[in-house]
Amino acid sequence: MDDVLKILVVEDHALVREAMAQTLARLDANIVCVEASNAGAALRMLEEGGLDLAIVDLMLPDMNGFALLGVLAKRFPDVPAIVVSAMDDGASVRRAIKGGASGFVSKTSSGEEMLRAVRIVLGGGVHVPDSPAPATGRRPGGGSKRFVLTAAQGRVMELLALGKTNREIADALGLSEGTVKVHMSAIFRALGVSSRAQALVVISRNGNRL
Repeated sequence: MDDVLKILVVEDHALVREAMAQTLARLDANIVCVEASNAGAALRMLEEGGLDLAIVDLMLPDMNGFALLGVLAKRFPDVPAIVVSAMDDGASVRRAIKGGASGFVSKTSSGEEMLRAVRIVLGGGVHVPDSPAPATGRRPGGGSKRFVLTAAQGRVMELLALGKTNREIADALGLSEGTVKVHMSAIFRALGVSSRAQALVVISRNGNRL
């Protein structure tokens, strides 16, 4: 991460919010954090543009965090979101990822873990705690495959399955072609493939189990 990264921290508890912002800034000099105490303020900041990532708590005073994730996925698809919450059970993690988050970090995690999640998500990946599901999207122990994709990546994969080009996908979803390429790289990693053709084979074999 060589360029300055502007991260929005959405958390209603001032001490927790300030601690997260200070920790990230201390661990990486390229990170600049701005803070919002509720969903309304966060959305206003996002509308101003210039943000690279949102870190969102699930318990906000004016909007359920899961609902906010849905709004972010629809209105600001180019800004990935990481959920940071004390509700770190498997069901909450899966619901957050399905709802549009690109990562999930428990509030009991270290600052280094948070920074690792930031780097993974900004690189186009998905970060989840080790226990509910591995970041690669495969179940432990070599069982049946389970793919972990964000809502935005899922929409890209649906169009990929229809044979659309990156340009056509970008036009259909209102994204830049560069953003589509980032999503495509994340999809390839989740599927364990290295090419478009291999991805189509995996999608065809797994159907609605993806």
